[in-house]
Amino acid sequence: MVRFTKMHGLGNDYLLVDALEKAPAEARLAALARSLSDRHFGIGSDGLILVLPSRVADFRMRVFNADGSEAEMCGNGIRLFAKYVYERKHTLARELEVETLAGIIRPVLRVRAGEVVGVRVNMGEPRLRRSEIPMKGPDRAQVVGEKLRVKGERLDITAVSMGNPHCVIFVKDADRAPVTEMGPAIEHHDLFPRRTNVEFAQVVNESEIRMRVWERGSGETLACGTGASATLVAAVLNNLAQRRAVVHLRGGDLKVNWAEDNHVFIEGPAVEVCTGETRLDEEV
Repeated sequence: MVRFTKMHGLGNDYLLVDALEKAPAEARLAALARSLSDRHFGIGSDGLILVLPSRVADFRMRVFNADGSEAEMCGNGIRLFAKYVYERKHTLARELEVETLAGIIRPVLRVRAGEVVGVRVNMGEPRLRRSEIPMKGPDRAQVVGEKLRVKGERLDITAVSMGNPHCVIFVKDADRAPVTEMGPAIEHHDLFPRRTNVEFAQVVNESEIRMRVWERGSGETLACGTGASATLVAAVLNNLAQRRAVVHLRGGDLKVNWAEDNHVFIEGPAVEVCTGETRLDEEV
């Protein structure tokens, strides 16, 4: 039996499993993520998040995409994680350190009457070297405006790692962008040895960006915190935006700031939907 809490950040929804005392068996995690995330035969989500103890931080977060692959980090997921541990009284602190595969991430909680009403997250410094994305080919300091041939088209891409890989493409109209057609082809392109998230971004003005995202391992989602961060960094690198902007996603808005200390900060909501338990783990 697995007990879960379903939460979402701007429609990017996850199932959180409290594993502070006992975690599901390692060999079953990928299959468990796939079965729970299935929107027809499971509960339905963009992925699974485990709440774990840490030896180097306050807590440890593991994120599994809907296809069972493990992600380094999740910008929306870390906000959900922070709300969960605070409201379940696992901590009284409003500034946390969370261990992830992308390093230590530091969310700051905005609390009103005991409820977390918003979370600001220090996403760390963007990694821009080709080898850090990672991408194949000769290493260099930045990948900005590089040509990529996909399905017979030549696209201008900018690559950014926020602890996980992102490929940002600037378009005239995000609503009409070929997300479901080009997203999976770019995700699995040979250039990206660990696959990649793909953002289709429309710069509205210097302080507003519209964005749709194809998430590695999950498909198109309504929001992506690391994707919004990578998109703002890419827009600045292409001289299209200021270092502080609102990123409009299909599920709502995120405030993003690439600060002068080179750290990227995002701020947005975290919402609890329901709690429950399932026997699906007995089938995987």
